[in-house]
Amino acid sequence: MRILVVDDAPLILELVTHSLEERWPDWQVLTASDGESGLRQLAEQEPDLVLLDVLLPEKDGFEVLAQIRLTSMVPVVMLTGLGSEQDQVRGLELGADDYLPKPFSARELQARVEAVLRRSGRLPQEPPS
Repeated sequence: MRILVVDDAPLILELVTHSLEERWPDWQVLTASDGESGLRQLAEQEPDLVLLDVLLPEKDGFEVLAQIRLTSMVPVVMLTGLGSEQDQVRGLELGADDYLPKPFSARELQARVEAVLRRSGRLPQEPPS
């Protein structure tokens, strides 16, 4: 399982990566600090999920999401400081699968990632106990 995190804040990249690796140590977390490198990684690495900030340099997350939706139905969760209803609706209308305003807890992030992957059919099945 590969998760791509696109955020220009190094601390957020570190915290999100740690949170995901703590819950799913065998998953690969890829990072990008701007929209263009995020789109490149999406094309090259074909992640199972994208966590995307809105406030990115040069090309904002809404533009990146619109470009993603031209070629891919990969699940996308917006992670952003823009938490107004208008911003959330815009992200969802552009094709985001979920929208999580900052600040958020590690547990909520993990739960939302799992829910989006489950709904998309991409979550690996746990072996029966």
